[in-house]
Amino acid sequence: MATLPQPSPEPRVPLSRERVLQAAVRLADDGGIDALSMRRLGQELGVEAMSLYNHVANKDDLHQGIIELVLAEIESPRDGGGWKEELRRTAISSYQAFTRHRWACGLMMRGPSVSSVRIEWMEAVLRTLRTGGFSANLTHHAYHALESHITGFTLWIVSMPFETHEELVELAQDFLPTISAERHPFFVEHAEQHLLPPDPEEKSEFEFGLDLILDGLERLRDEA
Repeated sequence: MATLPQPSPEPRVPLSRERVLQAAVRLADDGGIDALSMRRLGQELGVEAMSLYNHVANKDDLHQGIIELVLAEIESPRDGGGWKEELRRTAISSYQAFTRHRWACGLMMRGPSVSSVRIEWMEAVLRTLRTGGFSANLTHHAYHALESHITGFTLWIVSMPFETHEELVELAQDFLPTISAERHPFFVEHAEQHLLPPDPEEKSEFEFGLDLILDGLERLRDEA
């Protein structure tokens, strides 16, 4: 009786730095940066943890690499566009990338050095301000106002004990009844505003603050 041919095993995808970093991003997205370890990463890729060191030097190198993958998702300001529109676009893109990967902003801020990808973004933002008519001194302050809003607002959002509006409502159902509306009427009013369904026609809280900054910078530039 003839022996049926056995199916050939699936060819193994060779390990590479890009593949290691992409798997690390997935693990961090799923479980947070503390869930990312060389052992867990090796399991995810089906290899021994020691083989990862052929592609990343150490955990610091791994962290730097995954930060750069997230930073590469951010749309930089384009040369030749209006400074206000380009800064608004890159700020929103930054916020969206950092909230897709909730671990990334905090990890970037803790890093001992600035990655080359981040330096290119900074250069593009600074160039947009200078070619948009801002002085060197006003560019210095404008850059920090913009970056502080992006990173500060992001870190505030990702530190919340909820990720969705539905989770917020569930928490509020337990929390709000403990607050006296007679003693703290404006606090309760404010909390209730958070519980309203999001209005698709209204700016997000991030965009509201961003536009205040950009409008203020435009006024300062025009007055200079």
